[in-house]
Amino acid sequence: MTREATAGTTEQTLLGEGARWDGRRDELLRVDIVAGRVYRDRVGDDGRLILVCTYEIPGTVGAVAPVEGDDGWLLAAGRGFTHLAPDGLLRTLVDVAPAGTRMNDAACDPQGRFWAGTMAHDHRPGGGSLYRLDREGHVEEVLGGLTISNGLGWSPDGGTMYLTDTGPRVIRAFEFDGERGTISDPRTLIEVPEDVGSPDGLTVDAGGDLWVAVYGAGRVHRYSPDGVLLEELLVPAEQCTSCAFAGPGLNRLYVTTATEDWSDERRRAEPTAGLVYWFGTDATGRPAAPFRPDPGWWEDALS
Repeated sequence: MTREATAGTTEQTLLGEGARWDGRRDELLRVDIVAGRVYRDRVGDDGRLILVCTYEIPGTVGAVAPVEGDDGWLLAAGRGFTHLAPDGLLRTLVDVAPAGTRMNDAACDPQGRFWAGTMAHDHRPGGGSLYRLDREGHVEEVLGGLTISNGLGWSPDGGTMYLTDTGPRVIRAFEFDGERGTISDPRTLIEVPEDVGSPDGLTVDAGGDLWVAVYGAGRVHRYSPDGVLLEELLVPAEQCTSCAFAGPGLNRLYVTTATEDWSDERRRAEPTAGLVYWFGTDATGRPAAPFRPDPGWWEDALS
């Protein structure tokens, strides 16, 4: 186990986010939200990330997911959902978020639906929502009244969904009905104290523990499924934003960081910020669940 953070990149991102392991290609996916970039990386033997490709996306891009039966990816970008092809071709599928808001973090449930959260540009309380894009292309607003809808994850048995709301610094757990794609019985599982930081992106390992990037704290928290803090991993960058297991064995934890709203002078003064870091762990992660679109709708949507 490597309990000290090791830098895996050298480029400072503005708002690095959305780390996911694409098991189809054995690549780490990540985004820079405000720069509008999607990155594909291979994992080197020494843990550093080897850039495969960068895509430029007009506007913002909050998250990326692999697509089953498709060589491309599904993006939560701008105010809706977009398909990204390997050659960089973009096809807007649908806009769902109201003016003044943007898509933020997103992930697929075990059945292949895409869940994506939003936030207001001014971060106002209640300005965010959680949407579900079904396999047949139907979109539904599942939750409203959020502030910064963020990290999403599911327990290994698929019976619990986790959702971060960064504004009030909480992670909620919901009973999840995989057959219907519905949530119920919300409860606050984790509340991060204000003097520590704010929970951001998260991932759930194969054993059910939650690994949470804590924004403003320069650390990742590991929690048990019942919300007990088990471990803290220190990162030499204050703005930790997301984390994902990647590489052979899926036991290296990669952490994205940011330099959001920083001046160029501050970025030069703190060159360790905005990079991607990794840790060796005693846990095993899981590849990102893919979006699994109904073939009939998907072919029409991309035509």
